[in-house]
Amino acid sequence: NAVQLTGGEPTIRKDIIDIIKIAREEGFRHVQLNTNGIRLANDPKFAEQVREAGSHVAYMSFDGVTEKTNPKNHWEIPKALENMRKAKLSAVLVPTIINTVNDHEVGDILRFGIKNIDIVRAVNYQPVSLVGRITKADLKKYRITIPDVIKKIEEQTNGEIGKEDFYPIPTAMPLTEFVEAISHRSTYSLSTHFACGMATYVFMDGDKMVPLPRFLDVEGLSEYLREKTGELKIGKPKLWITLKILSKIGSFIDKEKQPKNLNLTDLLIDIIRKREYDALGQLHHKSMFIGMMHFMDLYNYDIERVERCCIHYAQPDGTIVPFCAFNVIPQWYRDKIQEKFSVSAEEWKK
Repeated sequence: NAVQLTGGEPTIRKDIIDIIKIAREEGFRHVQLNTNGIRLANDPKFAEQVREAGSHVAYMSFDGVTEKTNPKNHWEIPKALENMRKAKLSAVLVPTIINTVNDHEVGDILRFGIKNIDIVRAVNYQPVSLVGRITKADLKKYRITIPDVIKKIEEQTNGEIGKEDFYPIPTAMPLTEFVEAISHRSTYSLSTHFACGMATYVFMDGDKMVPLPRFLDVEGLSEYLREKTGELKIGKPKLWITLKILSKIGSFIDKEKQPKNLNLTDLLIDIIRKREYDALGQLHHKSMFIGMMHFMDLYNYDIERVERCCIHYAQPDGTIVPFCAFNVIPQWYRDKIQEKFSVSAEEWKK
């Protein structure tokens, strides 16, 4: 179970540590703190408090590697990472990519993440969502799509990471459906719309980046898991199916192309055998996740995508609202919620 605490800037709240503790008490295993990282940079003890309260990762804004592309927190990021490293608090770097503004730095952003791979677990690119007023000329100028970003990553990494290395989010479904069938326990399917996001994992082999699909047959393994899930559902013995998978899984991995310091077979066996959050965490600690999620705006709104959203805003009344509906049509959701539950500046001061 995952929750992200976001804002505005949530770290300016005096009770943010208490909120993290409450999230853990309510049963969230994965608590992300969305932040610009400035307080993490200026207050070394804060990183320790965040970690001790139960948040494992800061979801940190990072729009570029230069002061021009990242005026928000360019000077604070190194100190924030240093303090997080000491506190054993992981980071996800989150660049909002805008055409003609910072799209020329997607490769350098990735290299910065790799340079700090000991604590940077992911780089999660977000092609800009153009909410608010905008001219048609600026809309055309600033718009960038997921395929655009992937193409630029390929160009700026000289093909080390290419378009064939990325998969849509629902690619994870055969694995989650297998886990559900073998454990008889409901899990998340991540059956989000295929156009919402793309992702891959990257491992290091010396100084070289090696994406997971270069040495793992993703389609072959997915199809095999889907086949075994079907067998489980018609009543074939669980132990027999598990043993067959554990003996077969190595055949989907090209040992010659696999990074020298990696044993993916053992990692996957551990994930399938234990089916636990911590086992999956071992994969993340040996790799870096590269993802991208393109949140919508009024100019590319798609009802099918909203209906299959996997990222929601939790409301004080107990309901949830899809991310893109909440932000793109504020008069339906955000404005009403904020008016109902907010207080005036004067009341807040008192």
